[in-house]
Amino acid sequence: MINAIIFGASGMVGEGVLLEALKHPDVQSVLVIGRRSCGRKHPKLRETIHQDFFDYSAIKDSLAGYNACLFCLGVSSIGMNEADYTRTTYDLTMHAARTLSAANPAMTFCYVSGAGTDSSERGRSMWARVKGKTENDLRTLPFKAAYAFRPGFIKPSAGQQHAFTIARMLGVLHPIWKTFLPKYVCTMEDLGRSMIRAADQGYSKSILENSDIRQLANT
Repeated sequence: MINAIIFGASGMVGEGVLLEALKHPDVQSVLVIGRRSCGRKHPKLRETIHQDFFDYSAIKDSLAGYNACLFCLGVSSIGMNEADYTRTTYDLTMHAARTLSAANPAMTFCYVSGAGTDSSERGRSMWARVKGKTENDLRTLPFKAAYAFRPGFIKPSAGQQHAFTIARMLGVLHPIWKTFLPKYVCTMEDLGRSMIRAADQGYSKSILENSDIRQLANT
């Protein structure tokens, strides 16, 4: 059974992953870590409000005893310089991951990255380099396993409160995109289920593109 910690549940992706976790029969409990409440109530769900995502010393003891982390925090790189984007993407993620790997060495860490991420860390795209370094360095930590999920466009789930308006509108076209651009799209249900399955059963690849996400979600 999965006992999961979720980061980012007040955002669109994290909320969608949380909804999948709460209804999945293999998920026993969920701890949400956030700066504000995710706004959900459920028998499986517990929340810890925490403001400083670069220092977990105040809540470190409450993070032990979990075997999965579904890390869905992320910001857009639009308008950000590389130093600021690195701090809010790489540094923030690694602070959480180092704390969790020390507390839960049997944990599987599932990181929501993005389609087009640069594993070489040398490409022209700033955000892709930073995401690539984050993916690479997560795999060096003493987790049971670490997986990077690279969704493109994600169709929101029904009932999401934090889905972007543009995502809801474009989601109507998902059947067309799935047919003609399958490498670039998935649904929120696909992403949530695939992260849970990877945490529970593992996967043959450490980096999951959209086709892997859909395949794992439906096995």
